[in-house]
Amino acid sequence: MATEIGQVEAIFRYPVKSMRGERLDLAELGWHGIEGDRRLAFRRIHDRGAFPWLTAGKLPGLVLFTPQNPPTHVRTPDGALMPAFGEELASEIARRYGAPAEMMQLKHGIFDDASISMIASDTVSEISRLAGLNPDPRRFRPNILIRLAQPMPFREGEWLGGMLTFGEGNAGHHAPAIAVTAHDVRCAMVNLDPDTASVAPEVLKAVVRANGNNAGVYGTVIRTGWLAAGQTVYFAARAGAAA
Repeated sequence: MATEIGQVEAIFRYPVKSMRGERLDLAELGWHGIEGDRRLAFRRIHDRGAFPWLTAGKLPGLVLFTPQNPPTHVRTPDGALMPAFGEELASEIARRYGAPAEMMQLKHGIFDDASISMIASDTVSEISRLAGLNPDPRRFRPNILIRLAQPMPFREGEWLGGMLTFGEGNAGHHAPAIAVTAHDVRCAMVNLDPDTASVAPEVLKAVVRANGNNAGVYGTVIRTGWLAAGQTVYFAARAGAAA
């Protein structure tokens, strides 16, 4: 049986991997996550490894580049508007990174671990408090920010193995649903200020200290549909598990 646990506080999409995201009121949830999420990424041309994508872990300033919607163009931190697949943008990225890179598009997106991520606003607030910073969910780059009906940080771990449904209540056969599959194990990306790219190591330290380096969860889409800010969120434990 599903239980109401909160509401969708915000929806985020990141058209180009590691670049600035956009906050949405409405988004289509497909089999490979939110439509348009991380479908583009810069590839490090000389990298022959399993993960050749250029991320903010290697170039922190990527978070200051702003994809336009639709992501045909990208605005640089200096304010210049460049075609996403143009030589001018590739050259600008290569100059900042120090090695050649090219924009790539993948039909199903470029993800680190899973195609959809979720975090509770209470978790963001608690980590920020421990780090001595103002809460900013953009540091954690979630797709779905959830405001809990019963506030408690790091409660997302209780959802592992269960299912989250968004809107329409228990009888909502057409309501989008996500199976919660794994903890979101954090890296130094959370240390980056989304407005300045300055580094605050105390953020990741707070995550490690408070919750064993986990903040938020990943999921797999098991029913497609539309997500909307303000939707009620329901949780159902897997069969045989406690609610």
